Amino acid sequence: MKQNSPLEFFSHLRWLDGRPLLDTVCPYRQKIFMDALYTFDPDGRPRYNLALCGRGKKNWKTADLSLAALYKLIAWQSPHGNDCYVLANDLDQARDDLALIKKLIDCNRLLDAEVDVKRDTIERRDGKGVLQILPAQDAVGQHGKTYLFCAFDEIHGYRNWDIFEGLAHDPTRLDSMQWITSYASIRHTPGVPLFDLVARGKRGDDPRMYFNWYSGDYCTDPAFADLDPEKRANPSMESWGNPDYLEQQRRRLPTHKFRRLHLNLPGMPDGTFYDATKVLDCVAERRRSLPFVLGREYRAFVDMSGGSSDDAVLAIGHIDRETKRRVLDLVATQTGRAPFNPREAVKKFAAICKEYGVFSVIGDAYAGETFRQDFTENGIGYTLSSQSKSALYEALEPLINAQAVELLDEPKMLEQLLGLVVRGSKIDHMPGEHDDLCNAAAGVLVILPMNGEIDLDDCVTGTDYTAAGYDTPWSTTP
Repeated sequence: MKQNSPLEFFSHLRWLDGRPLLDTVCPYRQKIFMDALYTFDPDGRPRYNLALCGRGKKNWKTADLSLAALYKLIAWQSPHGNDCYVLANDLDQARDDLALIKKLIDCNRLLDAEVDVKRDTIERRDGKGVLQILPAQDAVGQHGKTYLFCAFDEIHGYRNWDIFEGLAHDPTRLDSMQWITSYASIRHTPGVPLFDLVARGKRGDDPRMYFNWYSGDYCTDPAFADLDPEKRANPSMESWGNPDYLEQQRRRLPTHKFRRLHLNLPGMPDGTFYDATKVLDCVAERRRSLPFVLGREYRAFVDMSGGSSDDAVLAIGHIDRETKRRVLDLVATQTGRAPFNPREAVKKFAAICKEYGVFSVIGDAYAGETFRQDFTENGIGYTLSSQSKSALYEALEPLINAQAVELLDEPKMLEQLLGLVVRGSKIDHMPGEHDDLCNAAAGVLVILPMNGEIDLDDCVTGTDYTAAGYDTPWSTTP
């Protein structure tokens, strides 16, 4: 069956600003469309049924995925129908992807004449196909269904193969295809889909996989392979019209985040203190917090801030009586971003502590007596930790390596934890970066007592807790 090529289809369309679409698609992107979607075996079967396209943020990955989906929905001729799926990371991204496709249809009469635009779907008027966009977590109900095209937008957050297994190719459909886009994942370890797929692409042992990758240290495109890392990872840089953008992002983002977003590299600097695989093994998937449970003995640790740049952070944890693991229940920050009033953060943290039955926190000596007095006035004792944050990080390492802790699935905290490095004789964050969330988390996990009582060596006792009416600095009831 003779197919129209992607570029032939796109030649009849316009981009959102009214320009001919192909005028906005630079040569390397045109080549991707033709290579991935319009390369055939001698028997006429499409050569590729899986395309993995990776490059830095703001390099048209989602736009290309959307255009490929429209091409398959409308221009491709398939005797089995043209049902297509696009999977996004979450509901907000799904809405953004759908909004982009709707805008493309709205500004192209050719497309508008072929489809009906519904609230959550795009449907061919001849009844031969539907384009549906779903948050990845809502894809369970689609398992086992057949499709012509299934796209996965930004899989850097995927931790296992469940979605891919559920939406595997129908073996009777020789023209079905999966299209995957992403920049690098913080979870750079075997078993994570993006890690495994990139490794497969580099090996080149899957003849039906089209692998297209642009990153700071590796590039499949000879035209970009010998350029500087920034240009190698961002092949659409010239289309931005903003030559200072990457330097601006480098100044404003933590190193590990800049590496992931804009160099398409795993988000960990060289010389990190923790083993990323060990840390991620301790994460309870999709657990952002745990509610208060009557009968549990909770402890709290705070990392306060003056309110100008760093976050103020409260961490709460407990010991699981069955597994003996140290469990992180909650990591909370002030309301809103910096700058903020730190005394309002104290009020918020005091209220949270009381919800968990905690009436004393441990923290450092930052700001002298100020925060100790503020917590006391809000009914919460404040005890000084005798351990520096570097000592807390060092004490946490064997607990992580032994998988004796359960961490929350909190991206910012995990990025901070994995961004810690050895600087001289201390463990600390990189210059210009932050560690407030992971400091509070490490603090509470390290001071959690296995025997039900906090070791006096972990605290510097004082008179501040007695002012709040407590007998000891580790009391949990007044």
